[in-house]
Amino acid sequence: MGPSPQTQSPRRAVLDLAPLELDCMNTLWPMGEATVREIRDRLAERRARAYTTIMTIMDRLARKGVVERRKTGRAYVYRPRLSAEEARAQALAQVLDGFFAGSKEALLAQLGNANGARPAAGLSAPAAPAGHGDAVETFPRERLDNTLA
Repeated sequence: MGPSPQTQSPRRAVLDLAPLELDCMNTLWPMGEATVREIRDRLAERRARAYTTIMTIMDRLARKGVVERRKTGRAYVYRPRLSAEEARAQALAQVLDGFFAGSKEALLAQLGNANGARPAAGLSAPAAPAGHGDAVETFPRERLDNTLA
């Protein structure tokens, strides 16, 4: 199925996902492909959602070009157009370019600042939400370098 004139590239659209859209993608990625009912049932393990709500979200994701769908019987089967790893890499690249002028060193300095180090010269550290200062996970430098490469 080729992209329609309304379909965006998945590279751009995946960076603009609403929270429920991202929940649906995080549910769909490990499944590989699924129907609305299967996605809704998996999401219901955390929070119940109406079938029509998930159907609307999956339709939006298809129109954004983030997922592909094919008709199987009376239902659509949805499949991600990007892997979770590709989506994370693209989102991280946008953060790197948009907030750190492409500087991995400035990003790493900011991550270090979240754990008590000083921010990189010329960059001010954003204020952390109250009570969330200790929730930052640190990543080995090799893993970050591989993600940003």
